[in-house]
Amino acid sequence: MLTKFETKSNRVKGLSFHSKRPWILASLHSGVIQLWDYRMGTLIDRFDEHDGPVRGVHFHQSQPLFVSGGDDYKIKIWRMNDTKAWEVDTLRGHMNNVSCVLFHARQDIIVSNSEDKSIRVWDATKRTGLQTFRREHDRFWILGCHPEMNLLAAGHDSGMIVFKLERERPAFSVSGDSLYFVKDRFLRFYDYTSQKDTQILPIRRPGSISLNQGPRTLCYSPTENAILICSDVDGGSYELYIIPKDSITRGDTVQEAKRGVGGSAVFVARNRFAVLEKSTNQVLVKNLKNEIVKKSALPVAADAIFYAGTGNLLCRAEDRVFIFDLQQRLVLGDLQTSFVRYVVWSSDMESVALLSKHSIIIADKKLVHRCTLHETIRVKSGSWDDNGVFIYTTLTHIKYCLPNGDSGIIKTLDVPVYITKIFGNTLFYLDRDGKNRPIVIDSTEYVFKLSLLKKRFDHVMSMIRNSELCGQAMIAYLQQKGFPEVALHFVKDERTRFNLALESGNIQIAVASAKEIDEKDHWYRLGVEALRQGNSGIVEYAYQRTKNFERLSFLYLITGNLDKLSKMMKISEVKNDVMGQFHNALYLGDVQERIKILVNAGHLHLAYATAKTHGLNDIVEDLADKLNGSVPNLPSGRSSSLLICPTPVLCGGDWPLLRTMKGIFEGGLDNAGKGGNEEYEDAADADWGEELDIVDVENIQNGDISMVPDDEEAHEDNEEGGWDLEDLELPPDVETPKAATSRSSVFVAPTAGMPVSQIWVQKSSLAAEHAAAGNFDTAMRLLSRQLGIKNFTPLKSLFIDLHMGSHSYLRAFSSAPLISLAIERGWSESASPNVRAPPALVFSFSQLEEKLKAGYKATTTGKFTEALRLFLSILHTIPLIVVESRREVDEVKELIIIVKEYVLGLQMELKRRELRDNPVRQQELAAYFTHCNLQLPHLRLALMNAMTVCYKAGNLITASNFARRLLETNPTAENQTKTARSVMQAAERNMKDSTQLNYDFRNPFVVCGATYVPIYRGQKDVLCPGRIRCFRLTVFSSSDQMIHKSFLQSYQSQFFSLNVSGFRSRVEDFCLVADVLCCYIREPITLNCRLDFGYEFSFWRFDIQIFVFLEFVEIWCRLKTVTVVWHSQSGVGL
Repeated sequence: MLTKFETKSNRVKGLSFHSKRPWILASLHSGVIQLWDYRMGTLIDRFDEHDGPVRGVHFHQSQPLFVSGGDDYKIKIWRMNDTKAWEVDTLRGHMNNVSCVLFHARQDIIVSNSEDKSIRVWDATKRTGLQTFRREHDRFWILGCHPEMNLLAAGHDSGMIVFKLERERPAFSVSGDSLYFVKDRFLRFYDYTSQKDTQILPIRRPGSISLNQGPRTLCYSPTENAILICSDVDGGSYELYIIPKDSITRGDTVQEAKRGVGGSAVFVARNRFAVLEKSTNQVLVKNLKNEIVKKSALPVAADAIFYAGTGNLLCRAEDRVFIFDLQQRLVLGDLQTSFVRYVVWSSDMESVALLSKHSIIIADKKLVHRCTLHETIRVKSGSWDDNGVFIYTTLTHIKYCLPNGDSGIIKTLDVPVYITKIFGNTLFYLDRDGKNRPIVIDSTEYVFKLSLLKKRFDHVMSMIRNSELCGQAMIAYLQQKGFPEVALHFVKDERTRFNLALESGNIQIAVASAKEIDEKDHWYRLGVEALRQGNSGIVEYAYQRTKNFERLSFLYLITGNLDKLSKMMKISEVKNDVMGQFHNALYLGDVQERIKILVNAGHLHLAYATAKTHGLNDIVEDLADKLNGSVPNLPSGRSSSLLICPTPVLCGGDWPLLRTMKGIFEGGLDNAGKGGNEEYEDAADADWGEELDIVDVENIQNGDISMVPDDEEAHEDNEEGGWDLEDLELPPDVETPKAATSRSSVFVAPTAGMPVSQIWVQKSSLAAEHAAAGNFDTAMRLLSRQLGIKNFTPLKSLFIDLHMGSHSYLRAFSSAPLISLAIERGWSESASPNVRAPPALVFSFSQLEEKLKAGYKATTTGKFTEALRLFLSILHTIPLIVVESRREVDEVKELIIIVKEYVLGLQMELKRRELRDNPVRQQELAAYFTHCNLQLPHLRLALMNAMTVCYKAGNLITASNFARRLLETNPTAENQTKTARSVMQAAERNMKDSTQLNYDFRNPFVVCGATYVPIYRGQKDVLCPGRIRCFRLTVFSSSDQMIHKSFLQSYQSQFFSLNVSGFRSRVEDFCLVADVLCCYIREPITLNCRLDFGYEFSFWRFDIQIFVFLEFVEIWCRLKTVTVVWHSQSGVGL
């Protein structure tokens, strides 16, 4: 553009009021800044120093300053007095139009943004830039500053952002009843007992002019009275202060700190502290003279360290945290987490809370995961109270987290706070201004939940009596945790009480609530629950209240109450309910009544068939006359007889119940309390108020239901008659025994013993026996730890077969569930019933031998897919085989070596048959197949196949090599010998190969099971897909992903390292894995093994001591030329 034509405009771009005077600044598009008295409406002054439009102006809150920014990319600072204003300085740095500029409300800084996609922070005193924030694709247009808080907002092309210039969380450390924290560049001391705040000593001002260079963490050593303060100065540094004993009271000590560079620093002992050196990933242990005492390399790259007890560090990596023992240089535990910002230990160092941005992870001292809590807003701080409950704060709430992960809100916050300590119900915190403040919280809710969790029911009962615990949230929590009987004591609403009573099985309270509610739906639900409990009296009463005659008739049928069932039939007749009357007659087995009902209903043919079927000939003749000869044709050859009445399931009374102990909450807190049991005993015979009118209705006409009287008309004579029995005059010392009531003779069930499956799991460390017990989870963990198996999909059917094969199922009767019986290995009638043998396993070594023979046969006949399936099935079954002798161990190891050769060879052959358009690769795979360790007949077939493939492709030299090898095996088939000699003669006439193959039969090699390429002797490695170096073969196929097909190793590595942890299996498990490794790894091996002393070892099912195990492994290692480095669970080298 050569010339820019522009008309200057008075369009206003920015405005700012003065905080005290009636002034307002206006910035114009013309480049002029105007100062107006808005009360008088007069222009006080105008300033024309910007070259171009002025977009932003802003008055300082307290000083006689204002700032402006314009399209000349400049920011100008102006000073003024009562008469005039003048430019003080110009800030340069923006690369485009300055959109907005303002003074910070609380700090002596200037903030500006621009169309150059940046926000810049300037020191208003030194007139220098402090920090720059950038966005990649958005220009900034407007800024806003909170008048009280440390918050800024900026608007850009895509929206807006709200941010803080500096972190507000103060660095602090709690030690007993004291708090050490940093405020306004001073180290301060706070006594929780006296609540007194004291200044101790000044700390140095950061040398950098950037923001966020203040202290981030503070660590205190109480024995040496030393303070470590870490900040981000110089990329991460620390300062060490030794506090004099009298400085806490004086506060005027000036001390030169010992400084150093490091990512973070914490005390690890009385007079030792650790510093993280990120560049070398080392921890430097220093003394109080700031001298390096020890260096320890971390096993995983870490970016921060935290205190984890004396001599231990909690290290933060990218996706996990781990505890590192500085003395033994071992990892004691690790846990995968999101980015951890703060670590809070309990007072006894048994629990730790890992605080992330939006989550909290609770773990024990070995980083065993307990629970994870997720929040939608940021987590700010936290502390443990005396009960072991973690109290934490978010932006808006104070909350609690129980050890099982249950959480709740304690208090709502107006502004964020940072918890430092909790004493009982008093919570101490630091606010944004660094002031210590106490606040009283109500701990009743979480203490109540904690008591329930720990089953401290005496505390629960005391809190119920003395505390006001109420609300739907508490009721829902008690229901969710399985304590509806406790929730009953908090509820007064009858509907809620009814629901809780049904859930807890408290039928008495449910009846009382149902009477108060008196709705049909509640009576129906009460009847269902009473029927489930077998309380026929309450079931009958509930059905009577709902007038549910059909269910009532069926209840009388199954309880054998035929008298009331007869009365139900009469009531149905009175109500003109023909179907109900017929059903009741059917229940009673009253054939004549059914015939009568059918005749009255006009169903003469059905009545005739019913009478004929039951042999009632008199009635049959009468009905035949009424039908005028049109009688139905019935099947002949069947004798007529009356049906037997149905046998009742239970004759009278309620179902027998087991005798159980009275619950902790039953009766003790019930206001109804006394007399409840007596009322329950007579429930079936008591007067329930409105009863169903089951009376003698012989003389009542149909349809006149109102004539049913309230009381029974039939009156029985109470006088004895007929036998004229007289009372006996018995001696006074003879007492007549009282008959025991049916309620007192309650069946007492025997105490249930430990399930057999649980005994199997506790006594065995074999995966097969865990799977037989149905505990698939522990079986998978055992296989993962012992053999490294990760994908258990191929083993799913085997697990199910083991479980089903070790159990038998019996049926008692039709309405009862199946009874599961455990089948034990080697059971005999003479065995003690209290001693449980291991489970019977469906897989045995003999079965594997049969499968091996079948695989050989399928290979011979050319059924390679079937043969591969059989061999893979053998490999999948071997981890689940239990052997009893050393001979069987050797046979299993030999079987693994045989089968893995066939698996590799058959996979290559099947792959060759798929590659029809690649003759070179076909020849290579056929050649590799001949180098698998096969049985002699199969080796001959493989050589014959490779010879044929190469001969047809024109590779005569290679084909003659296979022919020579075939003749060396002395084939028994004449055609194989003849064909091999013919190929050798043809090759002698024309010694050439038409194509070059990746195959050198002169150099010994093994084949990579993942890519099917040779790894020749002397070749260190070969490049596999994904740029991973593959070293040697293992046992299993990569297609099954049970164990990786090749051992992965970096290019620079000199040794192969196998990590084995937790030897809880038998010795042969160790030898089996290691033997297989040595078969294919010819370089030196170092086995790094960790030993768990908490478990015994079983060698061929005989317990041995640990030293015997170690001696055995040492002898084995000498034979195999293997170096073993042992480590115990606690990290002590052996």
